[in-house]
Amino acid sequence: MIQRIQSLYLLLAAGAGAATLSFDLWKAKLSNGTVTAVNASSNYLLFVLYVIIILLAVVCIFLFKKRKLQFRLTIFNILFVFAALGYQYYVVQQTANKLAAGGITITSASYQVASFLPVLLIVLLFMAARGIYKDEKLIKSLDRLR
Repeated sequence: MIQRIQSLYLLLAAGAGAATLSFDLWKAKLSNGTVTAVNASSNYLLFVLYVIIILLAVVCIFLFKKRKLQFRLTIFNILFVFAALGYQYYVVQQTANKLAAGGITITSASYQVASFLPVLLIVLLFMAARGIYKDEKLIKSLDRLR
């Protein structure tokens, strides 16, 4: 189970998803001196997306005997990460627009490290999918030799 490299990639992906879920994605310093932040748990849909991403990665670790299903779920998880990444930046833009519409000036704003973790998540899930595909190919070639 954990002996396979793709299981390690899936475990790291789950950890990156948990880090994205728990840290701030965007911080802005406002003209009145306060600081506002956006994190994944402040938006319900974003929170649900990241929980699904984490759970899918953990479930895929234990599907090592069903490689085809494991591969499909990993690819499906990559699509979820793309959706979460796009929605994450939409939420940040909406927050900035809401502040501007309220007459509050943003003096400085920056994306935090956690907002770039979904890119790492995509890379880790892609490497896991590639490892699962190689395992499936190896098993098929061994079956052909029998």
